[in-house]
Amino acid sequence: MNLESMIYLASASPRRRELLRQLGIEYEALPSNLLEVRHMDELPADYVTRVARDKARFVAGLVKERELPAHPVLGADTEVVLDGEILGKPRDRAHGVETLRRLAGRTHEVLSAVCVIFRGTEHAALSTSRVTFAALTETEIAQYWETGEPRDKAGAYAIQGRAAAFVVRLEGSYSGVMGLPLHETAGILKTIGAK
Repeated sequence: MNLESMIYLASASPRRRELLRQLGIEYEALPSNLLEVRHMDELPADYVTRVARDKARFVAGLVKERELPAHPVLGADTEVVLDGEILGKPRDRAHGVETLRRLAGRTHEVLSAVCVIFRGTEHAALSTSRVTFAALTETEIAQYWETGEPRDKAGAYAIQGRAAAFVVRLEGSYSGVMGLPLHETAGILKTIGAK
């Protein structure tokens, strides 16, 4: 097995695992579990890129510390941004419902960053997508929350799930909105010689 034939995924996200499988990429998940805190005055794009890089760096350190085989390490982060504000994952029902109310009938951005570390070199890319939601009724929002789908998702929705029915328009990367921009990821892996 070549060193480049598999990667370490610095994430526990089932969506990122699904997307890597879609590309036929072998991986071992080594979640970073880092506390994600935005710095004062840090722009959303800078924040998402830094978090992806920090996750990759943390897991690269674990690989070295545990003396694991030297495979590329992939870190990623995805955030939903409305009016320059990162909406994050819902803290509870009230926060989730309010987030969905804010997104209803409007266009927001989804920033998805990926960072791959291999042989001491970092490669990073950022995908920016624009998603427009239809107007939503209070009943639709409440019913969607009750499905459980929005609870651990940035912006309180999953485009690959029931929230697909809310999307009027998507400009950009569908996989990026899901959590890992595959075009950018494949480009980086090609650059480092991954099979």
